[in-house]
Amino acid sequence: MNFNIEKKRQIRPEWLKVKAPGGDGFAAIKAIVQGNKLHTVCEEAHCPNISDCWSRGTATFMILGDVCSRRCRFCAIQKGEPSEPDYKEPQRIAESIRKMKLKHSVITSVTRDDLIDGGAEIWASTIIEIRKLNPTTTVEVLIPDFQGKQLLYQTVFDCKPDILNHNIETVPRLYPIARPLADYNNSLKLLKDAKEFGLKTKTGLMVGLGEKKEEVLDCFKDLRENAVDIITIGQYLQPTAKHLPVDRYVEPQEFEEYKNVALEMGFEHIESAPLVRSSYHAEEAIGN
Repeated sequence: MNFNIEKKRQIRPEWLKVKAPGGDGFAAIKAIVQGNKLHTVCEEAHCPNISDCWSRGTATFMILGDVCSRRCRFCAIQKGEPSEPDYKEPQRIAESIRKMKLKHSVITSVTRDDLIDGGAEIWASTIIEIRKLNPTTTVEVLIPDFQGKQLLYQTVFDCKPDILNHNIETVPRLYPIARPLADYNNSLKLLKDAKEFGLKTKTGLMVGLGEKKEEVLDCFKDLRENAVDIITIGQYLQPTAKHLPVDRYVEPQEFEEYKNVALEMGFEHIESAPLVRSSYHAEEAIGN
């Protein structure tokens, strides 16, 4: 498959420009994160909504370190050899959520193919510790694919998070260039297994990587066939010159079209807009 990584950068449109992070709420969250030696995907993935979310007192915590064992070409998170798991991390996450007085918590992780269990033990411990210290806080998890090993992701399912999120990220045709170590069918099966276990399921896609509109709609069909409840759709933004270039900036009206089609297909909740990310306004979906 031919792909020109040297493609000239396009000028970012006005609807994708955001204000620099700051404010008292932002500073308070940053202090808690740094004070507890935690990682957030908000920072590591260069999320454009960090100012909005942190100012509202919400953050997505990232467990199992800040180095990913995979080399997906769209992701800003550091790649390389991960460190040993920190088994005290789950308790620090739970304590931070209590300090932030969160009603809804979102946890994600780097992918840890280097670990025998893919990090499943830490995942389970994190959910357990959050519930122990924050019994009224709902828990949303955004998990990796665990290389398609059901025994491993079942460990997370058994803790019964309120929302089980796993992103398919892009259309299957683009997997070889965007996430070569992942498998579209493995991701669909994980989501199907989660639903059959009785969990509310969620997934996310990026657009602007070179997909066609019909391919996005085909993904919707696949997701409905596997009874996925919630979808997030947002614009891919190139983190650095070494990452995949943006193929195009998708117009806001096209995001609205995707939302309308998805609602007609029967999805419970859809967040579809240029700056939407996996955990964007996540608390709004919990009651649907």
